[in-house]
Amino acid sequence: MAVYKVVEVGDDVLRESAQKVTKLGRTIEKLLDNMRDTMYAYKGVGLAAPQIGVSKQVIVVDVGEGPVELINPEITDMDGSETDTEGCLSVPGMIGEVTRAVKVRVKGLDRAGNKVDLQAEGYFARALQHEIDHLSGILFLDKAQNLKKIE
Repeated sequence: MAVYKVVEVGDDVLRESAQKVTKLGRTIEKLLDNMRDTMYAYKGVGLAAPQIGVSKQVIVVDVGEGPVELINPEITDMDGSETDTEGCLSVPGMIGEVTRAVKVRVKGLDRAGNKVDLQAEGYFARALQHEIDHLSGILFLDKAQNLKKIE
C-alpha cells in the first residue's frame, strides 16, 4: 500500500473535529491499509486519520499484539487513573507526562461495518485514548505535564 507523510503540529487538520464515517467500502479499506503501513513505517503504536491529513473518525493501534482498526470509535467507560510518558508522531522530538484512564471500553466499527465493543487496559488503553483524542482535535500537548525535548 502507501506510506503517507505524517502531518505535524501547526497543521489545522490536527485541531479539527474529524467527521464521522457514514459510508464504508473500498475507500475506507484503503485508508485503513495506508494508515497501518504509515504507522509501521514511522515506528508508531497508533495513528489517527487526521495525522495523515484526512479528517475522518478512523484510527489504527498496534501495541505489539497485532493491529486494531476502529471506525467512529467512542469511549463509553473509563476506570482508574495513571500518569505515564507519551509522545506523538505529529509532535516529533517532544515527550510529556499524561494522565489517562487505566481501563477503557471502546465501541466502534471494523472495516466490514461490524460493531466492535472492546475493553482495554494499560498501554493499549492509553494508546486508544491518545488516538481517539486526535479525532476531537486534542493533542497530547494539551494534557501533558513536564514537556521535554528529545533527540
